[in-house]
Parts: sequence; structure tokens; C-alpha cells
Amino acid sequence: METVERLIRSTQELLWERGYVGTSPKAIQRAADAGQGSMYHHFSGKAQLARAAIERSGEELREAAEEQFASPGTATERITHYLERDREVLRGCRIGRLTADPDVMADPTLRAPVDETFRWLRGRLAEVVAEGKRTGEYPATIDPDQTAATIAAVLQGGYVLARAANSDEPFELAVQGLITLLQEASA
Repeated sequence: METVERLIRSTQELLWERGYVGTSPKAIQRAADAGQGSMYHHFSGKAQLARAAIERSGEELREAAEEQFASPGTATERITHYLERDREVLRGCRIGRLTADPDVMADPTLRAPVDETFRWLRGRLAEVVAEGKRTGEYPATIDPDQTAATIAAVLQGGYVLARAANSDEPFELAVQGLITLLQEASA
């Protein structure tokens, strides 16, 4: 793996584990097995590298989600597959955890890819719900944007509850409750 890739991957992991402040250039270099010169040759500093890592995490989230959203099946089946896919629940969402990081949220350059990722997710979920509405799977009264925001909020809230309890159970309960609501709406 080339140095740039190792630096980005290491920064992704460190941001997920430690947040922005806890991710020092030394820790990145150590994790990436790269020298200071290599890091600063490819990136102007920690902020630029963190931005690249956050953007990569966002791309990976979108790719993983799109696998379920673009698969065959009803809207409810596709959303269910997305909600039930394998996740490291107790580590939280790579993107969602950044919203609790005051340094990331205070920096418009770092916050932008977080916001873009969640905007994409809500938009894509709204498209799937709207498709279900058009095909008669969901009632005409359902609002795709509200439903998409609810799905995203339940998922992110499930991560928070699971981390607080140090157990996957609250996440699983939230996801299964949401799936039940979607199934009932589609009946």
C-alpha cells in the first residue's frame, strides 16, 4: 500500500477511535508507518489529511449503503437490508461520531464532508421511500423526506444508545422497531 493510502487509512481509524484532538500527527505517522516528511510531502498538515480521511469514510459509507439501496426488492426490503447490514455497533458510525467532535464541527472544512454524507444518505433514503410511495407500497400520505430523516436519526441514535449501554441490544431494538414500523406502513 502506498504511503498516501496508509496515511488516509490510519487517519480514518484514529479519528474513529480518538476524535480529531486525539489524533496527533505523530500517532498518524506511527500507525501509517510513515515519516514526518512523507506526511507533509502529501498533505499540508493534519487538517488536510483529516479532511481526506473524512471524505474517504463518507465515500465508503455511501458505497456500502448504495449496495442495499440499488439492490432488487421492495423499498422496505432494501431499507431493511441497509439497516441490518453488518456494523461495528459499539464503535459507532465513522461519520456520526464526528458530529460529537467539537473541533470537527467548528471547522467548516472538516464539517462539510460530514454534512454532505448525511445529506446524501437522507436524500437517497427519501428516493427509496418515494419509489415505494409511487408503487403503492407506502400510503400516499407518507412524506419521503421526513421518513428518511427519521430512519437516519433512529440509526444514529441507536449507535449512541448502544455505546452508552456498552451493548448492541439498544441498537438492535431501535433497528427492529423501525423495520416493524416500515413493514406496517407498507401493509
